[in-house]
Amino acid sequence: MESPRIASVKQKGLIFCLSAFLIAPLLGVLSPATAAPPLIQQRAATAQQPPARAKLNALRITGSRKFPEENIAALTGLRLGDMIGKEEIQAAADRLARLGTFQNVRYRFTGREESVDVEITLEDSPTVPVMFDNFPLFSDGELTQALKDAAGLFDGTAPENGTILDTMTEALQQLLEKRGVEATVERTLLAGPGEMNMIQRFQMVGVAGLKVSAVQFGDALAAESRRLAEPQRDLIGKPYSRFVAAVFANEQVRPLYLEKGFLRVQFGPAQARFTGDPRRPLPETVTLVLPITPGPAYRWGGATWSGNAVFPADTLNQFLGFAADETVNGMKIIAGWERVRSEYGRRGYLDAVVEPQAIYDDAAPRVRYAVKIAEGPQYRMGQLTITGLSLTAERMIIAAWRIPAGEVFDRVYFEDFLEEQARKKKAFGEYVVHFKLVGPMLRTNPDKKTVDVFLDFQ
Repeated sequence: MESPRIASVKQKGLIFCLSAFLIAPLLGVLSPATAAPPLIQQRAATAQQPPARAKLNALRITGSRKFPEENIAALTGLRLGDMIGKEEIQAAADRLARLGTFQNVRYRFTGREESVDVEITLEDSPTVPVMFDNFPLFSDGELTQALKDAAGLFDGTAPENGTILDTMTEALQQLLEKRGVEATVERTLLAGPGEMNMIQRFQMVGVAGLKVSAVQFGDALAAESRRLAEPQRDLIGKPYSRFVAAVFANEQVRPLYLEKGFLRVQFGPAQARFTGDPRRPLPETVTLVLPITPGPAYRWGGATWSGNAVFPADTLNQFLGFAADETVNGMKIIAGWERVRSEYGRRGYLDAVVEPQAIYDDAAPRVRYAVKIAEGPQYRMGQLTITGLSLTAERMIIAAWRIPAGEVFDRVYFEDFLEEQARKKKAFGEYVVHFKLVGPMLRTNPDKKTVDVFLDFQ
């Protein structure tokens, strides 16, 4: 009769739980490098115990939705036919857990006579996109293949931490050395440009001479736009960097397309086109090519609203300001959602949440929005507290404040008041209020439905 054994390894804290292994003297909890909790599950050993070490008869990997079983198995260090004991199985689990690629590793094994079957079940960790920032001497295919060959598990993304990142960094470093490039590979986890979340950026440092001599846009709208001529100077003459190019595309080029209705415009990774003297070992400059896929220019298909009680749908549509079948100015629609939020804030609904969901019809092409609103409570003015000023100045600020206690709070007025004070730095006839900035804070009380205002003049 077979006797299954169960163990688990969890990344971040590396919690290890292990049942009895193959013989009675080894029953109990394994003592790894980090402390282990008490045994959570253990089953009776077989009547006739196998030896302390047994031949690995089968190795099964399950649970990953991203990577093939054989690729993961190759990283365990376990080979079919090898003689293994509990130390080898624990080491294999540790190895997978430390990669960072998997956030949970569980394993079980079954002994039969002088062989053992091992099953490892794991979960994929959340990953972030990988950006090859400034490797213009290499194609993306070369860089990707180098990581696949070295790390075994690479699909264009990487975990935020783990030993696999060290392996990836070293693989790129070796690629540079083979090509004779004297530079160091560094990686940084940072916020990506635009709507991207975090990214793992790999970049060369210590390499000189690769400057941007010109910018070439992959679409006529950007190429013919005069308003991009001046911003291009932020790229020209500077070191080639995909990250910098992506920031430029998001901040300077994207608004140009949004205004024309290209709401789903896509920017590919910047490409380097070499210029300069081809007889030199390395090129002196590169032309930065920015791929652009505009997509269709969308027309207005309307908005449907749910959860709104303060404003009827017609009023909310007026806040957006679009006519039927009008080309959708993407910058205007962004401002429109902010207008809706501001109107709620003007009426005391400080917790109001506006969630627009775009529904695209590329055949038309038209876009409509399904908008969910959670209005929350209406707040009224509570206390006004001022710090950092003399008693006289404090009285003058209080006298200038126009929302009395108990009245509906107006967030738009609050923001305008702060802006006015910051602009004038004095507002009370001949009396001068000296300060550098105002630290504002709103403290809401949902039970009383009041909001207290704190103004710290510094």
